[in-house]
Amino acid sequence: MTPAEFLRQPPAQGPTHALTEPQWEALAADPELPLLALWGEPGVVRAAFQDGNALRLVALAAPEGQYPALSPARPAAALFERAVHDLWALEPVGTQDGRPWLDHGRWPVLNPLSGRPVRHGGAPPQPEFLPAEGHALHRLPLGPILPGIGEPAYLHLAVAGEAVVRMEARLGYAHKGVLALMPGKSPRAAARFPARLQAEATVAHSLAFALAAEKATGTEPPPRAVVLRAVMAEIERLSVHLHIWAQVLALAGPPALADQAALARETMLAASQIAFGHRLLMDRVLPGGVALDLEERGLSILRDALLLLAEDLPRLARATLRHAGLVEALTGLGVIPPALAQDYTAGGPVARASGVMVDARLGPDASPYDELELEIPLHPEGDAAARLRQRIAETAESRRLLAVMLDSLPDGPIITPLPQRGGEGVALVEGPHGPCMAWLALDDGGLIRAAMARDPAWALWPLAEAAAAGAGLEQLPLLLAGFGLTMSGMDL
Repeated sequence: MTPAEFLRQPPAQGPTHALTEPQWEALAADPELPLLALWGEPGVVRAAFQDGNALRLVALAAPEGQYPALSPARPAAALFERAVHDLWALEPVGTQDGRPWLDHGRWPVLNPLSGRPVRHGGAPPQPEFLPAEGHALHRLPLGPILPGIGEPAYLHLAVAGEAVVRMEARLGYAHKGVLALMPGKSPRAAARFPARLQAEATVAHSLAFALAAEKATGTEPPPRAVVLRAVMAEIERLSVHLHIWAQVLALAGPPALADQAALARETMLAASQIAFGHRLLMDRVLPGGVALDLEERGLSILRDALLLLAEDLPRLARATLRHAGLVEALTGLGVIPPALAQDYTAGGPVARASGVMVDARLGPDASPYDELELEIPLHPEGDAAARLRQRIAETAESRRLLAVMLDSLPDGPIITPLPQRGGEGVALVEGPHGPCMAWLALDDGGLIRAAMARDPAWALWPLAEAAAAGAGLEQLPLLLAGFGLTMSGMDL
């Protein structure tokens, strides 16, 4: 029996397979199942693998603080292994990269979540970067304060003339200690933390957290709340796609088109403010349901906004895709082959623009999408032009889905209480940039014992680094804009 076949069998208890070290070693050597996330607890390492649109969870006891590394077979594990060592002092034996990730040497303690943190000693070490080979290379540091980006990141470029040979990102500057803030709180009280993990996916992370809490407690949210959550998720998706669309146009298209895309986004955000009381819909999704109902005035405003977009978006899409200068600038830029997208378990528009059909709206947590005949396009070219076309097509699909859901919104309550009981739950939700995962373990009193949140940026940053190789320095801002990169979601 292969490791994948074993993991497809029901676990003995809860959603997680407790593995022996030989079983973990066999899994580590077999890359059939792509890695979605890797995290820890004191003396335990955990991992989530993506099996189509389903999740497979495993755990390995590591009482000596060591475990066999997954990165030799799965490149996506490398950054997770570095973060797990920084936070939980769990050492990946045989790792491809043992450098720190989140810890820049300025925390007051080492390994803060390990259960045995010790005080930091000495001066912060100088960062190490991977070597680059080529003739007459020079190093170009950018950041951590970057123009046009609200979040901090350090980009280390190896450049030959005007061509980028290697780009390496160093994040961690926005580390918030989210995983340390949630334990000891009820899921309702802790819901504000995943909502603030990443501003462009506040609904997606909140929804993944809520679904994980509901699975851990055996709670069914009301049908009206299920549809309202999906309405919020599609408003978020549509708004983010329009934001990236406007950014790309601002860099390489006519300013008038960039303004139209930004105005379309503002139309949706203003309607969201009236309908749900928050432009970005923060703190509106809660474990058990939603925080407030959609009243008749809000419903009318959302419908009016969708009617405006139904008129404006097709014209804007045609003008964008017919602009010769923009299409020329994007075509062939930053190609991501399908195999590379799969190696890093990428999802969202970036993976679908490389022909990889994966979308969490088709998975186990699909309601109400399983009744909506979801139409997800694919653009297999894998370049920056395909990524823009993918977002344009998905913007139109989100607008269509919103109109359908608003016309079929069921009546009834919007929230139900969570029982105070122990359990474990995991959920995967399709955010604007890809799959957002949440895992929760609750103690017998219904309080959070441990938690994990996975943002799509864990996959997107390595892909952006790969795509940057060979691009010109002047092309780099345009290339990165199309990925929808964020820092905060990875910095935890």
